Amino acid sequence: MTHEYSHTHEVTVGDESGARAGAPRAPRYRFRRARDERMIAGVCGGAAKLFGIDPTIVRVALVAATLIGFGLGFVLYLVCWIVVPEE
Repeated sequence: MTHEYSHTHEVTVGDESGARAGAPRAPRYRFRRARDERMIAGVCGGAAKLFGIDPTIVRVALVAATLIGFGLGFVLYLVCWIVVPEE
């Protein structure tokens, strides 16, 4: 005895992200070095804007990563300074 199963495909209205047509989209923020929240190059200010937190928290975390991680935070900051564009 064999059973045949039919496969149904669900069709949605909207774009590929699943959002409905006409629905407002959330603002999209890309990682950029901040001009207004900078102490050296704006990397921590840009990361703070990306995550929606205070830049001081990012700066303290970066210093902790530098001290605990054998300089990894400093290297990460330099790479972001070179790679991440300014807003």
